[in-house]
Amino acid sequence: MAKVFSHFGQSDGEERRDELIRTISHSIEHLTTSELEALYYDMLTKDYIR
Repeated sequence: MAKVFSHFGQSDGEERRDELIRTISHSIEHLTTSELEALYYDMLTKDYIR
């Protein structure tokens, strides 16, 4: 079956990126403050946050 495109102007990469952002955002909403601090520190040391 052929793939049907429903989002004109968006590439597959952009759709996947949006999906990943939604999944990550939903997941971090359920973390405790300690878990968020650990995640923040880890991202900061890996230079993902500037």
